[in-house]
Amino acid sequence: MNRSIHAVDIDRPDTWTRYRPGLCDSCVANCCTMPVEVKLADLVRLTLVDPFEAEHEAPKQIAKRLSKAGLIDHFNFKHEIFTLARRASGDCRFLDAATRRCTVYEQRPSTCRKHPQVGPRPGHCPYGARPRSA
Repeated sequence: MNRSIHAVDIDRPDTWTRYRPGLCDSCVANCCTMPVEVKLADLVRLTLVDPFEAEHEAPKQIAKRLSKAGLIDHFNFKHEIFTLARRASGDCRFLDAATRRCTVYEQRPSTCRKHPQVGPRPGHCPYGARPRSA
């Protein structure tokens, strides 16, 4: 596919839009198609991990269970960072496909809470990006 050099592409942060207040009001949740890296505390907040399990089980064992259940795609052992599994469409598992709104907004991971201040290009977001082809 031939894309214009000025087209916003979710896989190319250099094409992203500088964040400004109100930008999210008309967005279709393009940031919710990026991989979401979370810590154990986020998994507890999302109720994917029980607080007792988080305190008494090794993160590697938790990662094994979550991977087997299809809830995570990857676990970084060195930094103890889990990458949440996404739907086949690339959407976050917690994104409502019809409304394009987060279904766990109050419990959302720190990564999501801090976006766009943190991420591939701090201060920018993939607003207006072309969706990934499935």
